[in-house]
Amino acid sequence: MKIMKNKGIITTYLLVFGAIFLILIGGLFSFVLMQLRQSNQRIAWNESLHIAEAGAYYYNWCLNNEAEQNCLVEKDYFDPAGNPIGKFSLQVIPTISCGETIQRKIISSGWLNEFPNLKRNVSILYARESVAKISYILNNDVWIGSDHEIRGPYHSNGGIRMDGENQSLVSSAKENWVCTSSFGCSSCPLSSGCQLQGGNCICPGVFSTSQNSRPDLFNFPVPSFDFVGISIDLAQMKNSAKSSGVYLPPSVDLNSQGKGYHIKFKNNGTFEAWIITNLSSTYAYSLEEGWHYDYFTITNEYLYQTYNIPPACSVIFVEDNIWPEGIVKGKVTLASANILNPNKDTDVILPGDIDYTLQDGSDGLALIGQRNVLIGPQSPNQMELRGIFLAQKGRFSRNHYPGNIKEKLEITGSIISNGRVGTQWISGSQIVSGYLKRESYFDSNLVYSSPPFVPYLSSDFKIINWEETE
Repeated sequence: MKIMKNKGIITTYLLVFGAIFLILIGGLFSFVLMQLRQSNQRIAWNESLHIAEAGAYYYNWCLNNEAEQNCLVEKDYFDPAGNPIGKFSLQVIPTISCGETIQRKIISSGWLNEFPNLKRNVSILYARESVAKISYILNNDVWIGSDHEIRGPYHSNGGIRMDGENQSLVSSAKENWVCTSSFGCSSCPLSSGCQLQGGNCICPGVFSTSQNSRPDLFNFPVPSFDFVGISIDLAQMKNSAKSSGVYLPPSVDLNSQGKGYHIKFKNNGTFEAWIITNLSSTYAYSLEEGWHYDYFTITNEYLYQTYNIPPACSVIFVEDNIWPEGIVKGKVTLASANILNPNKDTDVILPGDIDYTLQDGSDGLALIGQRNVLIGPQSPNQMELRGIFLAQKGRFSRNHYPGNIKEKLEITGSIISNGRVGTQWISGSQIVSGYLKRESYFDSNLVYSSPPFVPYLSSDFKIINWEETE
């Protein structure tokens, strides 16, 4: 009986400890399974972000290969073995101006098929680089004076004498060039790397005769800039202005004494168009015209009309010479061109300051001259200009007005000039006309968000902002 009793106790112990063991094993298995599932969820959480990014990059490929029309907004995601393991879904939000998409915001959601509720979202903004990335783009030789401070990339297809202060790259398409007396080389600066050859002063593509510049930022020769590629289709711009912007006909069509338009921008998003009926002359000199009379100073005008700048297509096209100034609100493009008469090119004359209501990127101006963009003789003593200034066939400059000396010129933006740029005139090492001090800054706010019709440096869309969203 005692033996039987001991066997019963052992059986009871076995059952109790067996049950405890099974409970422990079951708990351990549950814990392991839970950890495994959490680990898989963490993997799925990370993988979902990769899938969301893959969706955004997929759409970028569509953008840059002109396949946007065939791009799917929801698509399977495959592993390296070719098995579908997840999906991404795309939401495309374009920014459109004058019928052209300026930017595209892509919101991409990604998930694994095994965990469809574990989604992650990324928001990526795509845009193209405009010419606003470069302070100066020239198609001619140039001499940058020692007073000039330049904060931004500077490029010329011609030679560059860089005596100013540069904080960015200065590049030329020339390996060497002939520096003449008009660039201060009547005495060839041999100590700056120039050489006399057959009576010509042959200088490096970029060189300096001062201690202001940084030769370590000189780069030449580089590929020439395609000025034809950045030429704006003025006829297309005119059509856009007529259909959804503002169009002004030749002033002589409205008044037989019309000489052009005085455009005055207001800080409330409007502008006044004044018809000019009389201009006074100023004795002037330029390399292109020699000594002549400029009729740039307004002596009589009247208000023709006040316009609201259309936000959907902020383009103003004027079929005449223009005199713009004032405070710009919004992203605006103002163009001067005569499409009606192929034998007549128009000019832009800058009589006063041009500024923005805000300097945080909300506002911007592109000013396009069919031929020249010129600073007039009556410009302010301290002049401030903001914008992208494009002289399509001619030059951005200020002609030589004897004894007309101003104090300071500050430009924030970009200068694109087919001809030689110059806002200071020197004779015998003395400044005889123009601005004594000049400062140029490129406007980073306009690189990826420029006004309508501003040319792009590349057709490819690039990522300019990335963030994960809820």
